[in-house]
Amino acid sequence: MIVAIPKETFVGECRVALTPSRIGSLIKAGFEIRIEAGAGVAAGFADAVYQQRQAVIVADRGSLLSAADVVLQVRTAGANPEFGHKDLAFMKPGAVIIGLAEPLMQRSAIEAFAGGKVVLLAMELIPRISRAQSMDALSSMASLSGYKAVLMAVNELPRICPMMMTAAGTITPAKVLVIGAGVAGLQAVATARRLGAAVSAYDVRPAVKEQILSLGAKFVELPLETKDSQTAGGYAKEQSAEQQHRQSELMASVVRESDVVISTAAIPGKKAPVLVTAEMVGNMKAGAVIVDLAAGSGGNCELTKPGQTVEVGGVRIMGPVNLPSTLAYHASELYSNNVSNLLLHLTKAGQVVLDDKDQITHDVLVTRDGQVVNAGVRAAWGLPSSTPS
Repeated sequence: MIVAIPKETFVGECRVALTPSRIGSLIKAGFEIRIEAGAGVAAGFADAVYQQRQAVIVADRGSLLSAADVVLQVRTAGANPEFGHKDLAFMKPGAVIIGLAEPLMQRSAIEAFAGGKVVLLAMELIPRISRAQSMDALSSMASLSGYKAVLMAVNELPRICPMMMTAAGTITPAKVLVIGAGVAGLQAVATARRLGAAVSAYDVRPAVKEQILSLGAKFVELPLETKDSQTAGGYAKEQSAEQQHRQSELMASVVRESDVVISTAAIPGKKAPVLVTAEMVGNMKAGAVIVDLAAGSGGNCELTKPGQTVEVGGVRIMGPVNLPSTLAYHASELYSNNVSNLLLHLTKAGQVVLDDKDQITHDVLVTRDGQVVNAGVRAAWGLPSSTPS
């Protein structure tokens, strides 16, 4: 079977779906690897390095895709709505495409996959179970985002992070507040602590308190009703309007005292909750920095502009939308491991076998035989959970 890795066409996307280090394991499994010329250059992987690992370099994108049995991408058409749909015209019916697809949000793109009778496996839907950890691309990318968010904030902050005792006096540490203690939030906590900041973190899920404390940060206690605050997969559940209002009131004083606020709170497939209001920003000290990692889904800060940095009353609000791409080398290495592990999980005797009884396969499979078959995606669209016979 031919596995094709095309160059990413999303504006500003520097990652590549497969790095040279994973080619050997796929060839051993019986695959032939073909790479579009220049696909890995932006991430630091030259064509010659792929060739050294026995991959075939293909100059023409259409030829690459039309011959492919499996296509590995960072952003499929769902996560690349402006340019990704052009690739579908080249793919043969029954071809398998694996990548990020935003299946809960991009209905028209997902229906186009089904219309082309292409099999789509969405990396966002990897279940959070122990045997799928090595395939969890969202966690891999979130970890890098949390790290980079702290570096961005520190670069903008007009002060240093650690406490420093000098002959001229003692400098107090910067106060960093992390909102949301998922993978990105915990990595942000760890990075800020390594830089010497005084770190606090808040999450609606009481279960993460121990993790926050283990990293040397303070857990922000807010007297809120937090029963049933997370999904079975470990994600935070969407709060009611009343809960969000009460949370904002209690959060205001914590935000006001912070030099840096890094927000990471997101609900899969839905608009991010607004946790930092314009009024809160107005009460922050001049020179403070907010890095909103939920900018791509609407933002946790009311004043966030996705993809931009704005200044309001001396507070800089940063809304990055694709931080992993700014760390393209290691982001590609991690993503390549994730997607390769999924492909190998699906491979039996050199063929891709889609077993619906396997939880991983069941959860990531979105389209098959011309239909949208994923129950979670269908439910998000308001469709019956099962497809017509």
